[in-house]
Amino acid sequence: MANLKEVRNRITSVSSTQQITSAMKMVSASKLRRAQDAIQRMRPYASKLKEILQNLSASLDSSSGGGFSKEREIKNVLFVVINSNRGLCGAFNSNAIKLTNNLINEKYPSQKAAGGIHILTIGKKATDYFKKTYTLASSHNEVYDNLKFDTVAPIAEKIMADFAAGKYDRVELVYSQFKNAAVQIVTSEQYLPVKSETPAGNVKAKNVDYIFEPNKEEIVEALIPKSLKIQLYKAVLDSNASEHGARMTSMHKATDNAKELLKALKLSYNKARQAAITNEILEIGGGAAALEG
Repeated sequence: MANLKEVRNRITSVSSTQQITSAMKMVSASKLRRAQDAIQRMRPYASKLKEILQNLSASLDSSSGGGFSKEREIKNVLFVVINSNRGLCGAFNSNAIKLTNNLINEKYPSQKAAGGIHILTIGKKATDYFKKTYTLASSHNEVYDNLKFDTVAPIAEKIMADFAAGKYDRVELVYSQFKNAAVQIVTSEQYLPVKSETPAGNVKAKNVDYIFEPNKEEIVEALIPKSLKIQLYKAVLDSNASEHGARMTSMHKATDNAKELLKALKLSYNKARQAAITNEILEIGGGAAALEG
């Protein structure tokens, strides 16, 4: 009977876990819908603004746009790692951390050896990991408490100010790009200095004749900071939607695993119970036969 009690306790424990994971799946599904709507509304605007910026950047000199397109010798690199505040979302957090470490080791080994690697984190999981090994420029775990453009913009402004002042020579973004609930693509982008995208193969670059009013310099100086703020905000929205998608998928799998485990435990319980009943019947039969004898 001790074995039956142990199996009953496991069944109760797994049932409770299944209820929790199922509830978390539904909560994440609800949050995912809002987060997905937000990033889908932002992408066309951010994409068009980035396209305009790339068309203009070819004609920019180092003094245009507050010096945000100025290439310098790379001594200090800032990684902006966008992660989540909570776990239970599969490999979502570890993938961004792994990509950051790979970039540091493969792309910036000399800067790492010289202590020129700096990390700015958005999300508690990235903060907890990187504060042990690198210099944290700052952490902004509170962003997700009230996620909106006005919350992210000051972070972008501080990054731009530090780059313009020469504190950092390059800024890299690392985040998870949302594709759908089951697929999140961890990616990295050069945030600063601003660079123009060179067309690949035989694809011709767009030759757009813009009319500037009042003048090109003022337009560019206003456009680049705006574009950089939008780019960071889009990355945070992407990461937020990816987090909820990853958590929903992870909790769905956990719920299914709990269901399968419950089936196995109930089968084991019924077999043990049947064996115990059979033993009792045999004992009763044996005792009756002994009395008759």
